[in-house]
Amino acid sequence: MPEETYPSVVVVGSLTMDFTARSPRMPEKGETVLGDTFTMVPGGKGNNQALTSARQGVSTSIVGCIGDDSIADLILEAVAAEGCDTSYLSSVPGPSGIAHIEVDHNGDNRIIMVPLANNSLTPKVVDYSEDLIKHCKVLLCQLEVPLESVQRALEIASRHGIYTILNPAPARELDDSILKLVDLLIPNETEAALLTGIDTSTREGSLEAARELSARSMGDVCVTRGSSGSIIVQIGEKQEEETDIFSVNAIDATAAGDAFCGGLAASLASGLSSKEAYRYASACGALATTKHGALPSLPYRKDVLDLIG
Repeated sequence: MPEETYPSVVVVGSLTMDFTARSPRMPEKGETVLGDTFTMVPGGKGNNQALTSARQGVSTSIVGCIGDDSIADLILEAVAAEGCDTSYLSSVPGPSGIAHIEVDHNGDNRIIMVPLANNSLTPKVVDYSEDLIKHCKVLLCQLEVPLESVQRALEIASRHGIYTILNPAPARELDDSILKLVDLLIPNETEAALLTGIDTSTREGSLEAARELSARSMGDVCVTRGSSGSIIVQIGEKQEEETDIFSVNAIDATAAGDAFCGGLAASLASGLSSKEAYRYASACGALATTKHGALPSLPYRKDVLDLIG
């Protein structure tokens, strides 16, 4: 691959088909509630973040695994349609990953993700993408694929001086040896609480968790707090700040965090300053709450610029 064709953003992560049911409220334990609508659209944190980046007009490639079923064909078509490079997507025997999503009328959601083919993204598969990673500007990872593969991707990027972003979702404990490979960690409140043991239900708690994670990773930390915005601790500049909050009509929070991460990776790769990049990412996250589902809600650059004004 000639150097001029290398993407600016490389996402190492998951791809799924999202099965989303919407109802007035979430069912209680053992209860059945009647839903309003059902959709089936491609998703997965890696996929969502890669497509958000691509929709900002930034050259993007995704490294991941899909199955050999009919679902895989639909996922692949959706990725390619957005102009996202699929050269490093591996097809493996068996079913593609799926996600079961429940959304209520407040826009809140609950998600069960079943990795399936995503578990085949081994460190060896990641090694095949080293040439891709070492020529990009930003590497973005999440935790819906094997942890050892995420670590391998971060190691490759760090070895070549590539800026690394980790969205530690779904929430799980992480060793400091992994955190120290990360230039920017983006947990939400739940993930920050699990990583630190700190109550993050308040602004002060989220800030305390961000400070601790920054000290452990020796990198920047951004704790996303939904409609309350985000808290950022930038270790290099020794400063703390909060992102802008954009007022929108939120109806579904699915993929809002992914839109934030993908938008941030794209804007940093495009050369925006840290302050400008976080503002842009906040707008991406806000816009993602204004439509139902993951893929349909991921914003395009024009819409983001319109919201930012």
